[in-house]
Amino acid sequence: MDLRFSVVPAPYGTVHLLILAGIAAGVIGLYFVLKNRSDAALLRLLLILGCCMVLTEIWKQWFVARYVYPGVLSTWFFPWQLCSMSMYCAVLVPFLKDRAQDAVLVFLSTFSVVAAAAALLFPGDMLRPQVLLFCHSFWYHGTMLVESLAAILLLSRRKKAPFGPALLLFLAMAAVAECINVVSHAVVHDFSIEANMFHITPYYPSTQPVFHDIAVSLGILPEILIYLGVLALFSFGLHRLEQRIFCRA
Repeated sequence: MDLRFSVVPAPYGTVHLLILAGIAAGVIGLYFVLKNRSDAALLRLLLILGCCMVLTEIWKQWFVARYVYPGVLSTWFFPWQLCSMSMYCAVLVPFLKDRAQDAVLVFLSTFSVVAAAAALLFPGDMLRPQVLLFCHSFWYHGTMLVESLAAILLLSRRKKAPFGPALLLFLAMAAVAECINVVSHAVVHDFSIEANMFHITPYYPSTQPVFHDIAVSLGILPEILIYLGVLALFSFGLHRLEQRIFCRA
């Protein structure tokens, strides 16, 4: 079970680039497969993918406790990162109606795309020596993009949904993430294994490229606000672009 790479694949090395190319080709191919599927079929796909994510997340938590941090109280892998939100949204969205469903679909079609793309392009913690954990990470983020594609197709058939409710959902999720970070720090008090949900822990400078330098220069709180603002801005821009390309009304 604890199969390990003899040499961990490097960022932008052959393995990483092949994975990125495979995910991109897969998502593009699925667009042509899914674009004529009914709304019911797309919502069913979201539910299935979300449930698969939940099951693999349960496995991941067991694997981490057994092979990555055995005998150690760690909250580093607590499932409330921005990328984790796709899992919960995909499971819930088929059971929502009207504006609530639109808000979650907009979240999946914007914030989830930004989160998945950032994780895939800057894999960092995904490039771990455990082969199964490595594969799970890339499978998971590829699945996020498939869910986002389904959400985009669903929204393309509806009256243009506003971005505001999805933004409020994102901010609520970020608030919960910060609460988890605070509690985790009080309990674990070890940056290497404590939670850093949404990468906005108030106790240490960000580990994200560029934003680490901002935190060092301006302080952690300003960096967090800038980071959340940038995520929201990119997501809003993507929302407008998707509406221009895909929406009919």
